[in-house]
Amino acid sequence: MNKLGGFVKLIRPVNCVMMGFAVFVGAFLAYPQLGLNWFNILCGFLTGFTFCAAAMVINDYYDRKIDAINEPQRPIPSGIVKPKEALMFMTGLIIVGFAFSLLAAPYGLLCFVVAAASLVITATYLTVGKRSGLPGNFLVSACVAIPFIYGSITAIGTVGINVVLFASMAFLSNTGREITKGIVDIKGDSSEGVKTLAVRFGEKTAAVLAVGFFMFAVALTPVTWFLGIVGILFVPIVLVTDIGLIVCSALLLLNTSREKARKIKNIVLLLFLVGLLAYLFGALSLSLF
Repeated sequence: MNKLGGFVKLIRPVNCVMMGFAVFVGAFLAYPQLGLNWFNILCGFLTGFTFCAAAMVINDYYDRKIDAINEPQRPIPSGIVKPKEALMFMTGLIIVGFAFSLLAAPYGLLCFVVAAASLVITATYLTVGKRSGLPGNFLVSACVAIPFIYGSITAIGTVGINVVLFASMAFLSNTGREITKGIVDIKGDSSEGVKTLAVRFGEKTAAVLAVGFFMFAVALTPVTWFLGIVGILFVPIVLVTDIGLIVCSALLLLNTSREKARKIKNIVLLLFLVGLLAYLFGALSLSLF
């Protein structure tokens, strides 16, 4: 892997695209019409993308010692990207993200404030919350939920109940994934004093709690339908996510090994993407039919 490839791997492009896409979904849920301010949506997408990329970089910077045990092939512990280079890259990404937030007129100032709040939450997680276990998981999930709120603001300057509901589901399901990730990283986390649920109470207890969050998120999906927030196209697509989460939950309870947890956390990430598509098409079908 060359240095350019190292920087690309460092930002986890799939995560960044999903974060930017989440901004778009939040905007479309808030205003499910084709007359959206597409320039604002583009700025919102790029803000979400660059801020997520910056968070991934700083996460790997702080985790470089743990990753040397858990993920030695990552760009920083492998030596492809030097720590100072990672910090410079992160700074550039943050500056670009803030610039795009201010361009989302007439809500640029509010977008800037929300983007700054997201950065504060991220910094709190990395400096204080990362070693705290579940509180740290909540901070990460807040960062995942904020893009939907941010997208709503870029579209209409406020946040509707439908967006709040969807952001809540994103928060819950991502918390389950973060707890599952703790099972994967248990060896390195325990050596560095990171108090994840898996480290404190064991893999089995962590798996049970992760499943609880997954099921809570699944239980909320029918609420959006009953409230008339989404249209008919929502149902078949979201069933893929719901059934997938149920199956992953069952598999995790049956086998809490590091290898199984790694596979499940990766599958859950793909199920998030399907869930995003469900709400996007659900909102679109509501406006068309």
